[in-house]
Amino acid sequence: MDRGDFLVSLTAGGLAGVCVDLILFPLDTVKTRLQSPQGFKKAGGFHGIYAGVPSTAVGSFPNAAAFFATYEFTKATLRKDAPPYLSPLTHMLAASLGEIVACLIRVPSEVVKQRAQVSPSSSTLRILSNTVCEEGILGLYRGYKSTVLREIPFSLVQFPLWESLKDLWSWKQGHVVDSWQSAVCGAFAGCLQALSLEYLPSVLGALSSWGCMTRYAVCSCELALELEKEQLRCCFPLPFS
Repeated sequence: MDRGDFLVSLTAGGLAGVCVDLILFPLDTVKTRLQSPQGFKKAGGFHGIYAGVPSTAVGSFPNAAAFFATYEFTKATLRKDAPPYLSPLTHMLAASLGEIVACLIRVPSEVVKQRAQVSPSSSTLRILSNTVCEEGILGLYRGYKSTVLREIPFSLVQFPLWESLKDLWSWKQGHVVDSWQSAVCGAFAGCLQALSLEYLPSVLGALSSWGCMTRYAVCSCELALELEKEQLRCCFPLPFS
């Protein structure tokens, strides 16, 4: 992987992450408040749905850039000596390392963001300072392990599938449709994470050639739901007013 490709991954990944996080931020706020221990209304309801957006805006670019730069670098390094049939394992390992590195930036941003979302009357800077003063730097990394364990299973499904569909589409259509395939595969990967356990088995079951992946994805979603609850419990140890 040369320097040009590295910079492209860094920049494109960072910009994509910023766009996604800012556009979908209100939905994330509503989700966090629904899962909050104090209840949706007491956590702010629909008021101040952009509370905590500064921490997201600051952390989104380096978070996404770190993931994609790590992913592309690891993938390029492992591909040098790996046979083609091991490509899915290469993508899985690269995505896992990408999540581990990205979470070093994502988790502090998530902790501050989620606390701000359920305490819209407090500023992001105040919540950050209170967390550091009362819990130290480690307070910003509450839920790091559960976040990594939650994100990795999705990446193990998402990126091998993304790379396979990308290669298949490129083989059939050529490089003219690269932008379209990115949109389609990105939306599909997002749906894997958004679908509930009630519908996920039937949707993934349609992919008969991915039988093993289907069973793994369902188990991953069950685990991810539990880890999501654990992460939220870690993020709200202190009352903010």
